[in-house]
Amino acid sequence: MHTSTVTVAVLGPPAADAWVLRDADIEVFTTRDSGPGGQHRNTTDSCVVMRHKPTGIEAKASAKSQHHNRRLARELLEARVATFYQDKAEVDRAGCRRQQLGSGQRGDKVRTYRERDDLVTDHRTGAKIRMGLVLEGHIEGLW
Repeated sequence: MHTSTVTVAVLGPPAADAWVLRDADIEVFTTRDSGPGGQHRNTTDSCVVMRHKPTGIEAKASAKSQHHNRRLARELLEARVATFYQDKAEVDRAGCRRQQLGSGQRGDKVRTYRERDDLVTDHRTGAKIRMGLVLEGHIEGLW
């Protein structure tokens, strides 16, 4: 990369939590849990499984109390869905940044400022204007 090359990306602030976990989007199942525990574990539906319909993300809690499991599964599901949407927002933001910056190589340049010749060249239009005029705010000739 040339020493005088600068890339600039203009991005808005990251969005605050733009998603809401609605009860209508959650599917709840109760099942019998597997494993050791004897007769109580094999006869009660205390295991709670929650699925977020739009994303397909699931959370499962299998302690002894179904009420406790509902709270725990809801907390796990909220955390997993939040992570999913945050990761998605980061990927979108990185794509926007990558699109604005290009490769950062000399071939991507938009303008060249040559101080020794008092000249600014816009490489998109081929227009050239004196740097003194640009510094004074007269940039109509560049676009």
